[in-house]
Amino acid sequence: MPYTQDIVDELNILARYNLSTTQEGIKVHKTATPETIAATHRLFEKGLISQEDGGYLTNLGIETAKQAQAVLDVLTAV
Repeated sequence: MPYTQDIVDELNILARYNLSTTQEGIKVHKTATPETIAATHRLFEKGLISQEDGGYLTNLGIETAKQAQAVLDVLTAV
């Protein structure tokens, strides 16, 4: 199954998290693109983040973000 644009948008949100600490979250403001807002909401509904507008990664979110960022690292390696 190929990545849909919704999945790509969610991966882009997960890539924004700093995985070196659990004390740092993100905030998606109302002025963000509709796609970003929707992706953040979906991640919340899936239990990957703590708030509808970002917040912190949950335990599942941490594991998923690690994998997402690892894939990004491999695909962007020069």
